[in-house]
Amino acid sequence: MLPISAVPSPLPAAGVGVCPAADGRPRAPSRWYGVGLAAGLGLVAWQLGAWFPLVGGPVMGILLGMLWRNLLGVSPLFVPGIGYSSRQVLQWSIIGLGFGLSLGQILLTGASSLSVTLVTLAVAFLVAWGLGRCLGVAGPLRTLIGVGTAICGGSAIAAAAPIIRPDDHDTALAISTIFLFNIVAVLAFPFLGHGLGLSDAGFGLWAGTAINDTSSVVAAGYSYSSAAGDIATIVKLTRATLIIPVCIALALWTAWRARHAETRVSLARIFPWFIVWFLAASGARTLGLVPDVLLGPLQAAAQFLIIMALTAIGLSSDLRRMALAGARPLLLGLGVWVSVAASSLLVQWLLGSL
Repeated sequence: MLPISAVPSPLPAAGVGVCPAADGRPRAPSRWYGVGLAAGLGLVAWQLGAWFPLVGGPVMGILLGMLWRNLLGVSPLFVPGIGYSSRQVLQWSIIGLGFGLSLGQILLTGASSLSVTLVTLAVAFLVAWGLGRCLGVAGPLRTLIGVGTAICGGSAIAAAAPIIRPDDHDTALAISTIFLFNIVAVLAFPFLGHGLGLSDAGFGLWAGTAINDTSSVVAAGYSYSSAAGDIATIVKLTRATLIIPVCIALALWTAWRARHAETRVSLARIFPWFIVWFLAASGARTLGLVPDVLLGPLQAAAQFLIIMALTAIGLSSDLRRMALAGARPLLLGLGVWVSVAASSLLVQWLLGSL
């Protein structure tokens, strides 16, 4: 699932306006301006990642985007394309990764990760409920933070919000909190994984079950190793499908509390359809429908699209807005996130899969 799908369009920095055209009239915002900016910075990040492989291109992309956004600002001219790159381009990159994986590998990895995923899901909701009550965080907000941490960040919050009907302020707080820890995870997880001596499989399963958004999972996984990135992506996509039963459960719980059945859930709206195309790409590769000569270029294109999408996410991150979220939601988000990460490692240790 995707990190920015429910985040309001980023606000331009003070003093940054719409650039005039050659005839003096203001240019209208266009998707191509933001796409071009994300692609240009993405190329720089790709090269920096080659020079500093321990950090990697995806992390470089997020850092460059954040620096640009918070030091130089982003004109409204670029906003549509930045939003497009952070959502649609990321989906294309995930689909492209499917050409490098067989269906057998996907099914085996997804099935083997399910026990860890279900434990982390339960831990996220229990800690969000208990710690949220201790901190005095309102019910809708702690539910949104729990859903976002348990499943897929901003996309899960976007799917759950119409069901539990929080106010816009709670939704914005939840998204800001989740997004902050996505950035922290991308930067911290690869170093923690190396420090703990995790195998590629162990780190991939850890990242896939303990990091919120798909984009951050992909960034952390491929920063660790190519094999870890493949495993983390599969685990995360398996985890993302749980948004459907979770949203149905939330709808039933909300309807029961209100003692009526007005709440409806649209499966077509909440289902992550790009996962179907990811499986289709993998199926095409498994059946030999994709010539071997194209597999390398397709993988390279997918890797660049990942960096480009993550650069756009960095361009969307307003650190000043995150600071306005307040301490209690941040403490709740931190507590839930640490609990999920620790429970994932504990279950893997008990299963001997680290």
